[in-house]
Amino acid sequence: MPLRVNNNIIALNTRRQLLINNRQLATRVERLSSGLRINRAADDAAGLSVSEGMRAEIGGFRQAVKNAEHGTNLIQTAEGALNEVSDILIRMRELAVQSASSTLNDSNRTALNAEVVQLISEMDRIANSTSYNGGSLLNGFGNTVSEETTIASTALASDTTGIVDVSITGAEAGNYVFIDSDNSDNQITLGNGVATQTIDIGPALDTDDAAGGVVATGSAIVANFDRLGIQLTLSGQRAQMLSSPATDGYRDGELHGETLTIEGGTGGSFQIGPDHGQVHRLEVNITDMRASGVNMNLSGISIATLESSRSSISTIDLAIERTAAVRGDLGAIQNRLGFTIRSLENAVENVQASESTIRDADVAEEVSAFTRAQILVQSSTALLAQANAIPQNALSLLQ
Repeated sequence: MPLRVNNNIIALNTRRQLLINNRQLATRVERLSSGLRINRAADDAAGLSVSEGMRAEIGGFRQAVKNAEHGTNLIQTAEGALNEVSDILIRMRELAVQSASSTLNDSNRTALNAEVVQLISEMDRIANSTSYNGGSLLNGFGNTVSEETTIASTALASDTTGIVDVSITGAEAGNYVFIDSDNSDNQITLGNGVATQTIDIGPALDTDDAAGGVVATGSAIVANFDRLGIQLTLSGQRAQMLSSPATDGYRDGELHGETLTIEGGTGGSFQIGPDHGQVHRLEVNITDMRASGVNMNLSGISIATLESSRSSISTIDLAIERTAAVRGDLGAIQNRLGFTIRSLENAVENVQASESTIRDADVAEEVSAFTRAQILVQSSTALLAQANAIPQNALSLLQ
């Protein structure tokens, strides 16, 4: 190699290698100090894009867990108030049974009726005052299925459709019309003008019946319109009893043209998933539990006379049954939220693990790379000093 003085190529080469090693050393120090393999987009552009999406999803999962926990607290608030309503109804029934006996006179019944009046007022007060974060819970919470024929809820009002129960989980308010014109395809279509879903319930129908597909006598099937958030329970024909005529159940084609109305309400929607969509929400519906409401229908009850006391017993029994049904629904929702929380926590753990494999630094690997870079920097520095001294050899030729 020629001996040059103006340009020390060996020193330039050594300096370039030193800069490369210094950058490697700086990268390893940065990763070890931050604990992250990706500190900027340049470190891994594709990995950064994937991990940022995962981070957003993890944040959504964690907030969904909190939402589900808050929802559980809301349900417990409502159920606790209904527990007191149940106690009130049981006390009212005791008073009605007491007043229904001829061992009391009308003056005694008037005194008992005074307590019943106060208990009814207390039921209304509890229903109107029970709230969570400013939202009332027991005088109508969330969207509900209308039972009023005047607003086109004909499906639930009809005695021939076979619909015995409707539950909603995310259904928007509005009119939902059934299309069930073909009496042989065993399919039901339901839509609200915006979204439509068709489900096949053929396997659940009794095709041996002479008239075609029907729900078997004494049984029931569930028609789940999951994309609409509506679930129907269709019953079979109930056998004729001595005291009442036979009740017709669902038969393929009988729902055609019927309308189901969902009334809008305040609250009732829990965001229990990280994304937008019906499957990421849980709709909670609590009917009007006021004593003066149409569900309880206790506003006109009286035990001031013997006859009214006797008739009041069955009215109060119905109110007790309806209160227990609402409490049962709330308990089922609370249990469901418990499963939801555990599922979300499991999702957080696993998505976090995936994000960690992309984003986090492998300390063992980084320490090895740091040691290597450190040695190379030190050796490059020492050799650069030696390379800078090489041109001095030209002086020996001038002596």
